[in-house]
Amino acid sequence: MLITRFAEALDPTGGRMQRVALHTKLKPGMEEAYEKIHAVIPGDLDAALREGGVRTWRIWRDGLDLFHFVEVDDYARLQEFLRENPADVAWQARINPLLDGGFDPGAGGLTMVWELP
Repeated sequence: MLITRFAEALDPTGGRMQRVALHTKLKPGMEEAYEKIHAVIPGDLDAALREGGVRTWRIWRDGLDLFHFVEVDDYARLQEFLRENPADVAWQARINPLLDGGFDPGAGGLTMVWELP
């Protein structure tokens, strides 16, 4: 997974948040399984993401490429919070076998090129 050098933004209430762009890649033939698993995520994972500060997490797919857009209070804090969280550990065990390369929170990555403010 590639991680952007996140951008800080203001939420509608004037609070600070980070916008993070991520890129992952599916193994060939795993598209349907990935979408099926994401049709309904486990309630404990939803709760953990929200407790960790996630405001929104959207995923788009183009072939095998997955593009994630995350709005979060503090991405580094989220990663630390999820590292040993049972809900996320179980989720990663389900998702990582579908990914080509798995999840690497320390990888360099996407740079925001332009934004219409």
